[in-house]
Amino acid sequence: MSETSKITPSAVWVRRWLVLMGLMVYAMILIGGATRLTDSGLSITEWNPVSGALPPLSEHAWEVEFAKYRETSEYQLVNKGMSLAEFQQIFWWEWGHRFFGRMIGLVAVLGLVGFAVRKWLTPRLTLQIVMLIALGGLQGAIGWWMVASGIGETTRVDVAPYRLMTHFTLALLIIVYIAWLWLGLGEKLRPRVSPATKFLTMILLAAIFLQMAAGALVAGLDAGRSYNDWPLMAGEFVPSHYIEQDLGIRSLFEGRAATQFNHRILAYLIWGGSLVAAWLYRKSALKNAFFILAGLVSLQALWGIVTLVHAAPMNLALIHQGIGVIVTLAAVRLVWLSRGPSDYREPASVR
Repeated sequence: MSETSKITPSAVWVRRWLVLMGLMVYAMILIGGATRLTDSGLSITEWNPVSGALPPLSEHAWEVEFAKYRETSEYQLVNKGMSLAEFQQIFWWEWGHRFFGRMIGLVAVLGLVGFAVRKWLTPRLTLQIVMLIALGGLQGAIGWWMVASGIGETTRVDVAPYRLMTHFTLALLIIVYIAWLWLGLGEKLRPRVSPATKFLTMILLAAIFLQMAAGALVAGLDAGRSYNDWPLMAGEFVPSHYIEQDLGIRSLFEGRAATQFNHRILAYLIWGGSLVAAWLYRKSALKNAFFILAGLVSLQALWGIVTLVHAAPMNLALIHQGIGVIVTLAAVRLVWLSRGPSDYREPASVR
């Protein structure tokens, strides 16, 4: 497998811009994780896309924001008596998360405008970048939809886990889309592979994507801070409270025991599957991509165990999340490489 030398200077600049976008989205995912782990997500009770770009600039403005937060169930049921200084700590996490999202949007729009002015874009690539910007806008709206679940007439003291999972999954989809565009613009030659190989790479990616969504659900329920023994859960392989009486079948998505157990089992399946695939394809043209994926999955699984037995402190949990995103991107690269000459299509290139 080799790379062509026909990448135009304009394509190089678009790819650099995509790298910048990808790094910003990756940082945004980690900032979002920290915002969740510090219970900061409900500290700003309104969504003001324009005026919200500025933080409180006076003591009176801080008091106004704090007064709004004191109306939330989170304050009344969990943080009663919080000082203004303590409120400011969680406020800055949520404000920073939103501000960085605005910066990503600005870089995306400026990139589209700049490339269009220079006539570097084909119609197809223009549409792809517009779709990327639209996904970013949708992500902002879903972010507010998530926060709104813990504000107003509700007894929730955290954002709704389903909405958190939706917000995180879309962020993952955005960074995957950026990576796919970057790979397509690289003009890298891909080997001819069998339909079975293509199917296997898609299964691995789908399983990893499902696992990442399951991890977001675990985070939303704080399930990673329960059952912190391994390899058993409270001394059992299948926890006795896997199906909770008051939840019934909803325990699969809302129960701490069930969601953590499911996350563990899916991790074992992906871990084993990636190692078997690396062995089976050790002599194939895709051997390096399979080895890289298996290595990253192994690192993620081991780090997940360490994170679990330490009750998911923020530093370990954020690294676990960060490695998970990298694992997903490695799986995306494997899928892209498996789309060999039999179904090869010219990438949307720049002029």
